[in-house]
Amino acid sequence: MPHTTATPPTDRRPAADSDHGTDADTAPTVAREGAKEETFPELSLKLKLVNLVAVVLPFIGFLAAFVLLWGVAFNWIYLGLLVMMYTITAVGITVGFHRLFTHRSFDCPDWVRMLFGIFGSMAVQGPVIEWVADHRRHHQHSDVDGDPHSPHHHGDTVGGVIRGAFHSHVGWLFRGRPKNSVRYVRDLLEDPMVRFVNRHFVLWVALGLLIPAVIGGLVTMSWTGVLLGFLWGGLARVFLVHHVTWSINSVCHIWGSRDFRSHDESRNNLIFGVLAFGEGWHNNHHAFPTSARHGLRWWEIDLSYLLIRAMKMVGLASNVRVPTPERQESKRLQRDKNADT
Repeated sequence: MPHTTATPPTDRRPAADSDHGTDADTAPTVAREGAKEETFPELSLKLKLVNLVAVVLPFIGFLAAFVLLWGVAFNWIYLGLLVMMYTITAVGITVGFHRLFTHRSFDCPDWVRMLFGIFGSMAVQGPVIEWVADHRRHHQHSDVDGDPHSPHHHGDTVGGVIRGAFHSHVGWLFRGRPKNSVRYVRDLLEDPMVRFVNRHFVLWVALGLLIPAVIGGLVTMSWTGVLLGFLWGGLARVFLVHHVTWSINSVCHIWGSRDFRSHDESRNNLIFGVLAFGEGWHNNHHAFPTSARHGLRWWEIDLSYLLIRAMKMVGLASNVRVPTPERQESKRLQRDKNADT
């Protein structure tokens, strides 16, 4: 079978704005059998060092914030900054980079798309076009050769499992991208607004660190407030969003339940369903990749979908894609059907 691009074709979009429009798993198409293996070149030393700093520096900031916590360096102001910036940037990833730009699970005005692109960039997980290319490749090759961050390619020994978990969580960031990445994101490369957001990635990262620092300084009228705002709303927040997001790649392909057929090892994980604003219902997502809703049962908390629903109610979202109950039932694993009866 030849490669199929992971970009959802426009002629498969629903004709009307409906939460039960076209089947939400029709795109992106995932190539499985006979797919040519993609090679990942060695990342340059410069890029390895940049990625290392991006991973380690927020961790140092997180530890420093906790050390300072035992004095007078933490209060409701800094908790508010942490929660505010965590929410803004996590939503930028879950709703913006993932459900909007990668899977096109809903439509919204360009100014809203731009805000989501900026908020996602503030999470310091790479420019939007690169992020989308990696994720579309992941879906096309999920847990087989070519998947950039599968935990299942390092053997079944204890050491292999540990190496696989590390690779899927953070190790894959230190490997280069295949040269044909552009084929996954031709639609985004043709979008001037997306190119603008992508080109100014460093600016959005700087704003994401500067905003909580400025707020902390203005609220407390002190340089200490600037420093602590930077630590809690900046570095500590980046650290938390990083590792919650990366846990979807690692934890949610190892531990959890499988409710639907998905041709891979994706799992639903309650902890990250909550922490990652619905992204932890990962088996649901891989079964229905272009669904705007990942938590498909009433008790599967999906804050990202609730935001999309709220946007739809006020006219900021349309063509919200969710698989029909019949389509869900057709892909549900038999043991899960039995549990529901």
